[in-house]
Amino acid sequence: MYIVTADETREIDKAAIEFGLPGRILMENAGRGAAQILLEKFSGIGAKKIGILAGRGNNGGDGFVVARCLAQKSIDVNVYLLSRASLVKGDALTNLKLLYPLGVPIIEIPDRKTFLDNRVSMRHRDLWADAIFGTGLKSDIEGYIKDVIIFINSLKKPVMAVDLPSGIDSDTGRVCGEAIRACVTATFGYAKAGHYLYPGAGYSGKVEIIDIGIPPLVAGRIAPKQYLLGNEIISSYLKPRARDAHKGTTGHLFIVAGSPGKTGAAAMTAMAAMRAGAGLVTIGVPKSLNPVIEPMILEAMTCPLPENTEGFLSESSFDAIMHNLAGKKCLAIGPGLGTDSSTKKLVINILQGSSLPVILDADGLNLLAGETSLLKKLRVPVILTPHPGEMARLTGKNISQIQEDRISCARDFARKFNVHLVLKGAGTVIAHPDGRVFINPTGNPGMASGGMGDILTGIIAGFVAQGYPAAEAVQIGVYLHGAAGDDLAESMGPFGFLASDVLKSIPAQIGIYSEKVSAGV
Repeated sequence: MYIVTADETREIDKAAIEFGLPGRILMENAGRGAAQILLEKFSGIGAKKIGILAGRGNNGGDGFVVARCLAQKSIDVNVYLLSRASLVKGDALTNLKLLYPLGVPIIEIPDRKTFLDNRVSMRHRDLWADAIFGTGLKSDIEGYIKDVIIFINSLKKPVMAVDLPSGIDSDTGRVCGEAIRACVTATFGYAKAGHYLYPGAGYSGKVEIIDIGIPPLVAGRIAPKQYLLGNEIISSYLKPRARDAHKGTTGHLFIVAGSPGKTGAAAMTAMAAMRAGAGLVTIGVPKSLNPVIEPMILEAMTCPLPENTEGFLSESSFDAIMHNLAGKKCLAIGPGLGTDSSTKKLVINILQGSSLPVILDADGLNLLAGETSLLKKLRVPVILTPHPGEMARLTGKNISQIQEDRISCARDFARKFNVHLVLKGAGTVIAHPDGRVFINPTGNPGMASGGMGDILTGIIAGFVAQGYPAAEAVQIGVYLHGAAGDDLAESMGPFGFLASDVLKSIPAQIGIYSEKVSAGV
């Protein structure tokens, strides 16, 4: 499913009008669809008093249509116009004028004084529709409109956002000073990134996408490059396994991982890869840790490697690692590896010498910091899975800069260094070298615990080892990882489940989507 930027939204609307769909028709379809969402989502709405917060632009125009639809059903509705009616123009003005014959009260609130004068009236509305700004807002909201938003939020009344909660940057999810907290958002044509990126996702509530009649070929001409991961995408990637498959045909993964005190990360990565379907997994670990890690895993193999005096892998391990890469289908580097200087040299040498697709995570990413130019020289698929702190180290930016615009940060890095990048966190962003970006809707706060990243690395590596293209393996891995966590949050509780619990849930998730493949869903 497409996710569109504010600029793409304007381009699509313009193209639709040029195609022959007048702007007034698009506004009518949008407002009617939003009104229908109100009627469906809120029981007993006929007996409630509805308030419409409207700006003077097209988002306000959508709100006027909502008000008209409600009034025609004899529902008590007031429009609170945060402007003067004389400043409303175009299609919005046309729809504003249609409210007067219906007797819909239109309360003009152009300044702080009129807002203060109308607070009592506003306080007695039972339900709100927010149509102040919509998409395109970039600067912080100030003045009395900010006070109106704070006031509406303080009422604790249900709010439906029309297209986007006012105050949310549609491209980044940033809160522009203050924003409406909606329990449902009725958005038009296509979802926006701000609906799924935090903090915006926390203000949007349930997102309902309304078809306003834009032909698919119109959006196809604009060709948005942002997508929301969903069941249909994952099911289209997964392939039924051949009846005569065996461990030699389902891929062999080699993992370079582990250091003193961090053997669990290596073990979980290996087990996650096997749970994802890899036929064979070998872990290369410092030889002194081999007696520790062998009892932790029964199905995977270990490869004791030379280590330095502190127990870390070093350049002395290079030849043994390269020898063991023969016959393997994928290489994962980093879980629990440590950041010793000799380990950094080893990782750089491996990247330069290996011909296998590679996944870099955790300490593998930290060791890459300052050496990212190396990525441009690699001729194999490369997957990086940083959390915001690791991404900050890779880019030289601070975490706040990363989080303020996760899509641009991930996309720019993926394009520049020709990598597949998974920027982890709530609303994980996946960026590919060709500029495509996917936002993942699965996962939950209960997954904020140690080892979850190791599980994700193992799942992705397991699918790459089986022969899935890097882009597909990343999307499958991220989506199923979050879906497994969602199932656990529902069955066990909102938090307290472990990475090892997610590990055990992976096959069930694969089974769900494999069944959809078999059924043609």
